[in-house]
Amino acid sequence: AVVSTQSTGRKKIKHDARFSKFSEDDKEREAEYLRYVKEKVATAKSDFRQLLKEIKCVSHKSKETLRGPNGDSHMREIRQFLTNDKRGLVLDDLPEDRDRILDEYLTELEKFGPPPPPTATRPAKR
Repeated sequence: AVVSTQSTGRKKIKHDARFSKFSEDDKEREAEYLRYVKEKVATAKSDFRQLLKEIKCVSHKSKETLRGPNGDSHMREIRQFLTNDKRGLVLDDLPEDRDRILDEYLTELEKFGPPPPPTATRPAKR
């Protein structure tokens, strides 16, 4: 889980020698723990975005498909890919963030349209 309370985290690391050597001040420990959690969440969100880019069934037409009659089956297909990769499961503790990132990504793809064909080249500058 990406998100846990400091008390839950403290129970898990209480017997670790590094915990007692870090600091005697609980406020300093808590601040460091919160920084650590914030960093883990940012990394998880970044990894989730990367996973979305790797899913082949997600395209510039996905947002439109989700609005149509086949929307439920398309969303199930996307969710299936997300559950098959640990990067898709990490944000289960933050479902609102996960859904927001997915929606933003689909909106972005729809906005930019289809990717250029693989044979497209830039004209040579003369």
